[in-house]
Amino acid sequence: MNVLFVYYLPSGGMDTLNRMRCKALREFGVYGHCLYYKWGAGLQNRDGTSDVHITDSDIAIKQLIDACRYEAIVVTTDHKSLLRFRMLGYYGKLIYEIQGYGPKEDARQALTAASPIIEAHATALLNPRTPHIAAIFREMFPNKLQFHFNNGFDAAAFSYRPHRLLLTDASPIMAWLGRMEDNKNWREFLQIGYHLSFTYPNLRLWMFHDTQLADPEEWQAFERLVGELGLSGRLTLRSNVPHSEMPDCFSIIGDSGGFLCSTSKVEGAPYAVLEAMSCRCPVLTTDSDGVSNSITHNRTGKYYTLGDIPEALREARELMENTELRERIRTEAMSFVHVEFSLLKYGQHFLQMLQTI
Repeated sequence: MNVLFVYYLPSGGMDTLNRMRCKALREFGVYGHCLYYKWGAGLQNRDGTSDVHITDSDIAIKQLIDACRYEAIVVTTDHKSLLRFRMLGYYGKLIYEIQGYGPKEDARQALTAASPIIEAHATALLNPRTPHIAAIFREMFPNKLQFHFNNGFDAAAFSYRPHRLLLTDASPIMAWLGRMEDNKNWREFLQIGYHLSFTYPNLRLWMFHDTQLADPEEWQAFERLVGELGLSGRLTLRSNVPHSEMPDCFSIIGDSGGFLCSTSKVEGAPYAVLEAMSCRCPVLTTDSDGVSNSITHNRTGKYYTLGDIPEALREARELMENTELRERIRTEAMSFVHVEFSLLKYGQHFLQMLQTI
């Protein structure tokens, strides 16, 4: 049985998700293929778990779906592809998936505009238990089959790695991962780092991003703010780090006494949070909706209120200084990810979805 996963380009969380679920489904005799319309940095992470196709040609896509006879096609975000696949002669199961849309109002506007195509061509709807997306699905598409289950995560391959890379000093690291765009809220990360550095003068800031996806105006604003805050001496930018190297990075951040700071305004199901948790790197995050499936305050991570810098600083200091709480969070977070986001559970849920459809 073959299944096709379709997205614009392989990058960030979508690259990770598609590789993870193809690996999960293979254990059930389902072979996942990935179709991306253009090149993305995630291609460096190809691991042989799936066939990957890069094309935006109707002729090539038509040949692909005719040759592989897919049991189902999962289209993420791009609702116009639903119509495109029907016009190219695919009459099987078309599952429309939303992993994240940015701000909640953007999600509502986009799904409202897409609703005629979704109603006409989607067999079912899928999302990773993101509360605001699930609510919009129920409201706008009450007659469509809907499935909500956690994304899969390969905790056996992506986990804590002690002493793989050595720290040059005992400086705590505060890290951030995302695109240089407003919703990821890099400005707030810099502000928190700036104020936290008065308490921890040797604090280091690591930011992981994709230069290919950076908005030019946001990038210019970022460089200006770094200069205004005088952060260049403690800031390290890392672009398109291979996925296989990220467990080392997260493990070092956790062992340094630092943490991952997720400042997003709204998230679907962020993989960066799961990855950090699996590597014993504690997480301080905004309540960005989708993160609620993985973070419970003072158990598997910490929350602060979006925009409340003083609160963020209080929570960060407790996370760094309360040794007992910090170790409890690191341990429980790692265990939680390994159990609740296992590839086995994802494969079981996906097969149940196909059987239900």
